[in-house]
Amino acid sequence: MPGNSFGNIFKITTFGESHGEALGGIIDGCPSGIEIDFKAIQKEMIRRKPGQSAIVTQRKEPDEVRFLSGIFEGKTTGTPIGFIIENTNQKSKDYSHIKDTYRPSHADYVYDQKYKHRDYRGGGRSSARETASRVVAGAIAKQLLSNVKINAFVSSVGDLFIDKPYQELDLSKTESNIVRCPDLDTAVKMIAKIKDIRKAGDTIGGTITCLLQNVPIGLGEPVFDKLHAELGKAMLSINAVKGFEYGSGFCGAKMKGSEHNDLYNEDGTTKTNLSGGIQGGISNGMDIYFRVAFKPVATIMQKQDTLDKAGNIIEMQGKGRHDPCVVPRAVPIVEAMAALVLADCYLLNKIYQ
Repeated sequence: MPGNSFGNIFKITTFGESHGEALGGIIDGCPSGIEIDFKAIQKEMIRRKPGQSAIVTQRKEPDEVRFLSGIFEGKTTGTPIGFIIENTNQKSKDYSHIKDTYRPSHADYVYDQKYKHRDYRGGGRSSARETASRVVAGAIAKQLLSNVKINAFVSSVGDLFIDKPYQELDLSKTESNIVRCPDLDTAVKMIAKIKDIRKAGDTIGGTITCLLQNVPIGLGEPVFDKLHAELGKAMLSINAVKGFEYGSGFCGAKMKGSEHNDLYNEDGTTKTNLSGGIQGGISNGMDIYFRVAFKPVATIMQKQDTLDKAGNIIEMQGKGRHDPCVVPRAVPIVEAMAALVLADCYLLNKIYQ
């Protein structure tokens, strides 16, 4: 099974399944001498972990990281950083009903067709629990990028949207509520909506906006490895993501060039930033901002028709512990993947300086 690694120089390879013994990863290419703040890493894990509020899955996992290599006396050594995150609250029996059944809009069917054998416990490798390893690597990447600010927040749930530009938001309030929305009036409505959806046995989607500030000019390669292309791949690799746009995004398709062009100031900054901080695939020093769309979680607590291994259409109903809306817990994952991209591009850029 290829495709378990991400990055070129700063590279993360992850392993493990949702209900296996442990998850983990190997970070290769991290420079030596970086002083690691272990509390900051654990803080990121707490932001992502299940069971943290009434609007997320109630699986209880401490998600404590244990480092096995690559760090000595609190600093990176330049060798591969190995780590594990033990699973302590598996309830594999919750998934016995899907051993021979394919859940609608899950990876069950395609995994079976491709690999001829699948771990049906929580989706195995296709579970979003795999993203715990990404958050560890992203937390270390953030410490490499000490001057760069990375802030993601929930900007919509269903048809509820923040109706302000990010410049008017106080992003310090993002962590002040369980939905991770910095606009507090909108946050209250979002929480109520998610609770109503959960009571109905259903799920709902949403969007996360991410802001990258103090990114140096020159990150990204101008042909296939454009910075926005790397960010797009990173975000689209996250479970449940269905869309990515940066800068003006799809709204830019409705505009004229005279409206869309970012005119320069004398110091090289621009009067507007519809480019989203990236021009020609290369960072231009302005704020980089993008939006990521997440679909509703596929497992719902309502009866649905589905397919079994024998080719029969049967009725099934979701069981177990699942998020009614994935976006609150996905905020640190979006930040982590953005940090991995920037760290990789930063180290690649140093080669050419």
